[in-house]
Amino acid sequence: MKKVFAILVPLVLSVCSCSTEGDIQQILGMSVEAPVFLNCRPVSSTEIVFTFSSSVKVVSLYFDPSIETESIEEGRELKVTFDRPLEEGRKITANILVEDSTRNSLNVIVPFRARNDRMPALVFNELRTEYAKPRVEFVEFFTLKPGNLGALRLFIAGHSLSTPVYEFPPAEVKAGEYIVLHLRTIEEDCVDETGTDLALSGGADAQPDARDLWLPGSTKLLRKTDALWLMDQDDRILDAVLLCENPQEWGKNNSAAAAELLGRQGAWLSKSGGALGPEDAITTAGTTATRTICRDESLPPATGSGNWYICAASSATPGKVNNPKRYVP
Repeated sequence: MKKVFAILVPLVLSVCSCSTEGDIQQILGMSVEAPVFLNCRPVSSTEIVFTFSSSVKVVSLYFDPSIETESIEEGRELKVTFDRPLEEGRKITANILVEDSTRNSLNVIVPFRARNDRMPALVFNELRTEYAKPRVEFVEFFTLKPGNLGALRLFIAGHSLSTPVYEFPPAEVKAGEYIVLHLRTIEEDCVDETGTDLALSGGADAQPDARDLWLPGSTKLLRKTDALWLMDQDDRILDAVLLCENPQEWGKNNSAAAAELLGRQGAWLSKSGGALGPEDAITTAGTTATRTICRDESLPPATGSGNWYICAASSATPGKVNNPKRYVP
């Protein structure tokens, strides 16, 4: 027995001294897979939920900017409750360290926007797809009902079907406002007008009576064959536009896939009642930097191409009422 004991002890010591914690967990039949972060979503003005692949508990949690928490409910879903309502649409970054029952840990740094339940009613109103320095591409919106822009998201199909090209910052808007999102920033005096001063921004096409917002960088993001839609925090499409230069280009820039999405949510209607195709899009052949795609403001907003047209040359009106003069091919 002494010889057997003498052989076994070094063997056990060897296993223990050379093994990693994961190896030991495998020997003991324990999980070595760390939990996976799935998503976070604001569920109210005072609550946010972090979802993981398995039940976890919080080791540490910090927010930037700093926010005081009132309580944390642990599990597969971590519900964090704050001691006061958060500013609507405010951008916040969470730094959270969690671990599961077998002490597998995961550190996640994730940005999110606070819940906004007062989003305004906006419609697309004018689009420029062509760039001619200093005139950049833009998307203009008209406000039907007041609210706060924070956390509203703009998608452009040619950029991505799942990642927004722009998230709106918090800004109180009134009914009747024109909001112009300029899709490039090439001048130094271009600033976002998120307050009450609408004459704050310089830059080509900035208007003193319209709300000007600027997308950083100088990448082309909008094309003549494309699709655009506005989405809230519950992934509902609030308004959309479908564009096509000619039917042969329908497969470009994710347009066909975007059309399927818009049709499924009823955000754009087919003329035939069937699946959306190039014949249902706004015809964009002939657009230039000064011949923009305009909504007929004398008609009520509609989910289709019927009340859209291309304005005449030199008739673009970013931040103003659309010019009724029409381009004739």
